[in-house]
Order: sequence, then C-alpha cells, then structure tokens
Amino acid sequence: MGRLRREGVGLLHGSVVLASLLLVASGEVFFEERFDDGWGSRWVKSDWKKNEGKAGTFRHTAGSYSGDPDDRGIQTTMDAKHFAISAKFPEFSNKNRTLVIQYSIKIEQDIECGGAYIKLMSGYVNQKKFGGDTPYSFMFGPDICGDQTKKLHLILSYQGQNYPIKKDLKCETDKLTHFYTFILRQDASYSLLVDNREREFGSMYTDWDILPPRKIKSDNAKKPKDWDDREYIEDPDEVKPEGYDSIPKKIPDPMDKKPESWDDDDDGVWKPRMIPNPEYKGTWKRKKIKNPNYQGKWKIPWIDNPEFEDDPDLYVLKPLQYVGIEVWQVKAGSVFDNILICDDPEYARQAVDEILGANKEAEKEAFEEAEKRRKAREEEEARRAREEGEKRRRERDRGRGRDHYRDKYKRVHFFSLLSCGVVFPSAIQFFQIYISFNN
Repeated sequence: MGRLRREGVGLLHGSVVLASLLLVASGEVFFEERFDDGWGSRWVKSDWKKNEGKAGTFRHTAGSYSGDPDDRGIQTTMDAKHFAISAKFPEFSNKNRTLVIQYSIKIEQDIECGGAYIKLMSGYVNQKKFGGDTPYSFMFGPDICGDQTKKLHLILSYQGQNYPIKKDLKCETDKLTHFYTFILRQDASYSLLVDNREREFGSMYTDWDILPPRKIKSDNAKKPKDWDDREYIEDPDEVKPEGYDSIPKKIPDPMDKKPESWDDDDDGVWKPRMIPNPEYKGTWKRKKIKNPNYQGKWKIPWIDNPEFEDDPDLYVLKPLQYVGIEVWQVKAGSVFDNILICDDPEYARQAVDEILGANKEAEKEAFEEAEKRRKAREEEEARRAREEGEKRRRERDRGRGRDHYRDKYKRVHFFSLLSCGVVFPSAIQFFQIYISFNN
C-alpha cells in the first residue's frame, strides 16, 4: 500500500486516500502510491494492444540496482512494446487550490526511443481499454529518442485541447532515480522541480499558447522624428587646431643622401625618398561625448491585445479521477515509483528529501557496482567470441591444408599413370579421368 510520511503522523497505508478524510498539515493528499505489496489491487492493467501481441507487462521490483531493494516500484519489461496501466481515485478539482503532481522514474536501460511519463485523466475512463487514444488532462515526464530528443513533456488540457509548454525542457539522462515535480498555483504560475531543485518557473499565460497574449506590439507605431537615439555625439565645443590640415602625410627622409655618382643632367633632379610624417595625425575629428539628449533605443510599444479575454480559471483542470502510465519503449526497463498528487508543496518536498536522502548515495554505489559487473560480462563475452573465432580459423586452416595435400596427391598420382605408359582410348576420356582426379 502507499505510505504517508509526516512529522507526528504514523505510517498510514492506503494508496488512494479520500481527500475529506486525510488532512496533511494545511493540505490534502488525493493520491499517493509507493507500490508496496498489494499495489496490484489498486491498479488496472489495460488490454490495449494485447490482441496485437504488442502489449508489455510491468514487474514489481526495485530494479537491477537500488539504494533499498525493498523499496520497489513497477518496471517495464519486454522490448518494443506498449505499456498501459492506471489507477482510480476519488474525483477532485484543483479550483482554489495549489496542485502538486510528483513521481520518480529510474531509466535503467539504454532506452533508445520511448517515453517515461505519467498522465492524469478526467471523467469516465474504461481502464481495461486505457491507451494512447484515451483523452487526458495532464501529461508529464521524460521522452527520449536517440541523441536528438531528450525532452521533458509538460502538457496541459484546456477546453478539450492539449497544449504543450513552449519551453524546450530537458530531462535527466543518467540511469539513476530522479523525482519530477510540477506545481500549479491559483494565479496560473507554475514551478518545475527535478530532485527538489527548481528547474523552470513561469506562467500559463506566457509559456503555453492557450490564451492570446495580454499585450502585443503595435503595428502602427513609428519612431517619432524628434526621437534622439544617439548615445554619443561629437563634442560641439571642440575646435580644430590651427594649421592641422597643413601637416603633410609624408615628408622627405632626412637620412636619405644624394649619391655621389648622381648626375642631374643624366639622372634628373635628385629627390630624397618620402617617409610617413610622424606629426601627421590623420583627418581631424571631434571627440565623442555622452549625448545629453539621449532617449534610449526606440522600441515598438506594447499595447493591450484586443483579442485577449482573461479566464480567471485558466489554471483549473477538469476534475481529476485517474492516474495512468501509457508509454511505448524500444528497450524496456524503466522503474516508476512514488506517485503523489496533493495540494501541499511542502509535503511533496519532504517526500523527495526522505527518499533521496536515504537512498541516493546507496543507489549510486549499487549502480557503479552493477556497471562493473556488466563491463566484466561484456569483456568475458568478447574474450569467448575471440577464442571461438580463433578456433574456427584454425579449423578452417587445417581443412585447407588437408584439401591442398589431397589435391596434390591426386595430381601426382594421375601424372604417374601417364609416365607408366597408360594409354587413354580418347581425348574425351583423358579429360574425364583428369577431372575426376581433381574432384
């Protein structure tokens, strides 16, 4: 059964908890599942894809490595399959309350391509037929495919249509347990946490294309003619020094002397070569100073969007009643655990601290040990493959040696018959016998 942990509160068993009966400090827990013994009585395995032979199954396990082998979740098994399972809880609405959705996922496998997210559903759901086409109100979690797609889904439903977040959210890519937490507040602001660290925050008004934006840029706005956006100007008080323009760029080289052999009549009037004038400073320019009339860079002003119509219940999802796992994976092996739906962010934070605090380092050590065993197995398998390949090569070489000796013996025996004066009735019989000796 699911367990509730609170200071001053004992361990309460029961994954599906009536909100009216269970008050946790200032909030309520609507659903909590830690996949203790008996979890199967609370979850319904869907028959979706079963008739096609494409349905995978879940195994109750802590996985191949764990900080606590007794802290089990449910793990996808069987590669290239669809997985669908769901649990029902008493219907509730998040109107006038904070909504917290949290779960942990450990993607042990090289998933290659597949999802590891959860969904929340509203209304009636035929749990035996729960699948990819079942409408949902909320979808949250990792989706990995190759090296390019390592995204974190965050999809909200509004008036029957699904809206993915506009931000490019990245999921964790190692093979350890991670907690994903989504907090949605009454002002439509949200926070996304990974292992209790805030990864993203924002508002449904700006980060989803659900409602038209409150403000838009004015299409008709033009920069005023008298707008001064020059940050620096030439100093109007600076005067060009007298004689500045008369300074030549080049001057005769004072070190250049007329050669003694120079004849003006034959060689022309001698002139020294020209060199850059160190006194020349280029074209005169006034120095730059701060513009006292600078008004900043002009920007197109934002105006109220005439198409915007506020919805004070934007944050309110349709009343929730089911949680489900519906994913497809090329390589199976993901462990889902610690699903929590409540309205108390502090309780969710404590749950993460409790579990990660107790298991994080131990799980990391268990993972490293499992990696050592895996690499040792791979090295042993590679060694055996090399030995088997070498053995087959030697057998092929011995076979070639025997064939070569046999062929050589046949040829020698045939030509020895010729040397003994054996006469063949015809040329055709000669070649037939010759061929038979070489086969």
